[in-house]
Parts: sequence; C-alpha cells; structure tokens
Amino acid sequence: MKPKKFGLVLLLSVCWLTQVSAQVDGYPKKTIKVINPYVAGGGVDAIFRPLMQKVGESIKQQIVIDNRPGANGMIGMSVVAKAPPDGYTIVIGTTGAVVMNPGVYEKMPYDTLSDFVPIINVAQSAFMLSVNPKVPAKDVKSLIEMARNHPDEVSYSTFGIGSSPHLGAEMFSQMAGVKLMHVPYKGSAEAVTALLSGQVMMSFDSMQSTLPHIRQKRLRPIGLASLQRSKTVPDIPTISEQGLLGFEVGSWYGLLAPANTPRAIIDYLNAEVIKALESPEIKERFAALGLDVIGSSSIEFSMQIKNDLIKWNKVAHAGGIRADGN
Repeated sequence: MKPKKFGLVLLLSVCWLTQVSAQVDGYPKKTIKVINPYVAGGGVDAIFRPLMQKVGESIKQQIVIDNRPGANGMIGMSVVAKAPPDGYTIVIGTTGAVVMNPGVYEKMPYDTLSDFVPIINVAQSAFMLSVNPKVPAKDVKSLIEMARNHPDEVSYSTFGIGSSPHLGAEMFSQMAGVKLMHVPYKGSAEAVTALLSGQVMMSFDSMQSTLPHIRQKRLRPIGLASLQRSKTVPDIPTISEQGLLGFEVGSWYGLLAPANTPRAIIDYLNAEVIKALESPEIKERFAALGLDVIGSSSIEFSMQIKNDLIKWNKVAHAGGIRADGN
C-alpha cells in the first residue's frame, strides 16, 4: 500500500473510532463483566483474560472475567441472555454453546438468534484428529479402511454427548460412511487421558490440547480438520485434502451481548477488540495456542452463526444425537 493511501485509511479509521466513541455517550462508565461459560483456568480463559485486559487498558475501564460453567456452556449463556442490554454484561461464545447446543438439546434456556447480538468472532482453532500410537492407521484413508473393516469397534473419546468433538466425529462418520464407537467422558482432560492410555483409539480435539502430546510422540496426528493447513503445523495435512472434501470442524471464540444492546456499543466494543488483536503480544500468544485471529465485524459473525446453526443441526439430526435424552 502506498504511504499516502495508507495515511488516508488510517485517518478514516481514527475518525470512525472517534465517531463511535462519541455515539456511545461516555460508555463505559463502570466495570464491564465478561461471562465465561466454562471453567476457570481452561482454554477459553487462556484466550480471553489477556485479550480483555488489553481492551480494558485501552478503554481505561476494568473488565472482569466471571466464570459460570455448566451444562455445556448453557448456564453462562443464559445469564447474559437475561442481562440488561447496556453493554456491561457480555458473554464469551463458542461453537459448542452458540451453534451446536441448539441441535442436540430439545429444551434450551436461551435462543441463539433472538436472545443475543454478535459483537465479534475473535479467533478460531481447527480440531486435530489424532490416534494413539499403537493404532496402525497413519492417515485418513487407512483409518477409514480400518473403521469399515471393524464397524463400531474404532473408539473415540469426547468430553460429553453433544459436545463439539462428538459432533465432529459424527460428521466424519457420515462423510466417510463408517460407524465409530463413541466413548464420552466428563471433561476434555479425561478424554485426552483416555486417548493417551489407549482406552480409546482416536479423538477430535483442539490443537491446544493435542499439540503438546503430538510433539512428544505420545499421539500421532492423522489430519487437521480445516480447509487449509495451519502455519503452526504446516507438515500435517488437512482431512479435506486427504479425501473428505470440505471437512471442517473446530471451535471459534467470540463475544456476544444481550439482544437490543445499542448498535453504537456493539461497534465500539468491536473496534476496541480488533485494536487489541493487533497488538504484538496478543498475536504472539494466539499463535502459540494454535489460534487463527479472525477479528470479524458484527454482521460477518452473525452470518457465520446462522450458517453454522444449519450445518450442525443437520449433523445432529442425521446422527440422532440428543444430549438431554429426549
């Protein structure tokens, strides 16, 4: 980009940010609470605590992370669905809580489309399909062949019925035309331990959870569930390029506000988070976690949520997956 053109873009951006700030009439005037619907100290905390600290420094206001775990993220999400739409209580939304739960639960304490307004998709991470080193399969083709020769015998671990790894494995089964054995555990740590010990053969999980074990040769990577290879592990091929065209599963991490939150506040928060995502320390931290920075607009995030709701509802319906037993 030519210097003059870059300067013009920068000037327009500054003017836009100034305009947004003026529109929100002094917001924020007090502490902003960010509900994390998952346990403290987990992967979501690792992403958002440093990011929101950076945002807080910029807006000169305290931002507090409030962990409200339980029910596959539904407890924390429901808290924000009922919160005042004033920009002081927002929620961290993930693929599981926002677009997968509606497909596997008959009764939901919130409606994804009517109870929330998307602020920004912060980042995303593709899942890794990995196997215990004792499993003979070394690529997607040989794994599918093994599953076809041994239907319902190739086992995989997840952190619960209706969880994102469960739906990811179900989509793999449907696209490959195989039957796998689902073994749910109470949490991600237990699911990974089961794979490491050989209690199960394979698993879909985040790169944050699997890469340390892959690097130590305790797990063998079969493929990345993304449409493009990761810069973090460029030598690991995608599942899509190995024959299951278009196969993509993982988790995105975003922020949502209660429905009817003023558009000026949504735009303000979006701009501030994007600014924080541009900082070198946040970029470095996210890269170390195997995350791809997104920094979407509110409208782009809204469109993604709508498309993903359709996608995962189809997978859950075809697989007959119900997390509430109904």
